[in-house]
Amino acid sequence: MRKKASGSVGAATSPGREESEAIEGTTSKPPKTNGFYDPAHYRSKVREVERFFAQDILLKSTVWTLCKVEVHGVELLDNVTEPFIVVANHSSHFDAPLVFGALPHRLSKNVATGAAADYFFDKKFKGAVTGLFFNAYPIERKGLRTRRGLTGQLLDEGIPLLIFPEGTRSRTGAMAPFKPGVAALSISHNVPVIPVALVGAYAAWPRTRGLPPTNHPEVHVVFGHPLTPMPSETAHAFAQRMRNVIVELYDSTAKAYGMPTLDDYEREAVWREAEAETKPTAKTAKERGTKDRRKSARDRQPTAEPGPAPVPPTQAPSPAADPVANVPTTPDRESVVTTSETSESVAPVAPADAPADAEAPLGATDEHVSFVPSPEHPAPVPPPDDTAPSVDIVDWAAAPVASAAPTATKRHRLFGRKPHA
Repeated sequence: MRKKASGSVGAATSPGREESEAIEGTTSKPPKTNGFYDPAHYRSKVREVERFFAQDILLKSTVWTLCKVEVHGVELLDNVTEPFIVVANHSSHFDAPLVFGALPHRLSKNVATGAAADYFFDKKFKGAVTGLFFNAYPIERKGLRTRRGLTGQLLDEGIPLLIFPEGTRSRTGAMAPFKPGVAALSISHNVPVIPVALVGAYAAWPRTRGLPPTNHPEVHVVFGHPLTPMPSETAHAFAQRMRNVIVELYDSTAKAYGMPTLDDYEREAVWREAEAETKPTAKTAKERGTKDRRKSARDRQPTAEPGPAPVPPTQAPSPAADPVANVPTTPDRESVVTTSETSESVAPVAPADAPADAEAPLGATDEHVSFVPSPEHPAPVPPPDDTAPSVDIVDWAAAPVASAAPTATKRHRLFGRKPHA
């Protein structure tokens, strides 16, 4: 006979040790615990009465007031008995209250749902409120061995479960792939699975919105035929079959009431992702705005009007460009050079007794004239200029050379002393 194996909601969200135990058919018996970890706590008659007032009177009336809820397919659950597993798509804060409120009371009075122990059960008051409204039991997300196997024990005690196979709420409204943990529990414990499609719950109160809706949105809760695993069907194949049934229930209802389908949400998610990749980040936009402000500030500054262009100064020709500067001078002769620094060019002057066809001296051009006087060819004398002031020419070679040191009389005049006789 096949042994029953223990599992956990953690196995439904992320395959682990308990899921493999459930598939292989081995037994994992956790130690006995008290309080929320005791399976008998979830079948208590006192807690059943408390949950009736909490769920059917407070929770259901609040959700049905905020939203326009319509339930479909309840007649398909007439032959369902405990235990069973309810699976649904998960995209809204309304998901668990919608399922509890839509189920008939004979089926919902003992339904338990897993909740994170480190968040919902970290304080006694929070754990009590969560357990009162949802008959929640703690799930150790860190996987402590001493608290594993509670999900399997609840099914063995005949307590039905509510599990969301996606593992977390959808951020886009599209349905994520189902994890095989729920299918492994159904196969190992031989319990049926009730598929539920929650249509319009994402638009009513998505994960990204903090406050509940005020516009009375339309929400549909659609139940499908209970599913049982086929012979030799694997957990992954059964999980995919459950997902296909919920997708069909969702899309058929959405099309009938003119609401977005799962394909519409998937296309919108792809479009938003592509837009986010092309949209600049906040840091880039901030830097770009700072650069634009600096540029506009520079444009607003007054600029000086341009004045006349400066006249470049006249530069003397370099020695490399002046052929006359390369003419060496010797002690026995002098060089007379006329360059283009003058305003008028001077034509070369030939000696008086030179023949008419004599060539110009070497290096003579229109702008540069080089003439070396000699005894045979004396330098020409320019004509007198009446406008130029007269200058006395002193022959420094014939002038007497003055003594460099002052005489005694001059020295005594300077210092106020008389010379010696």
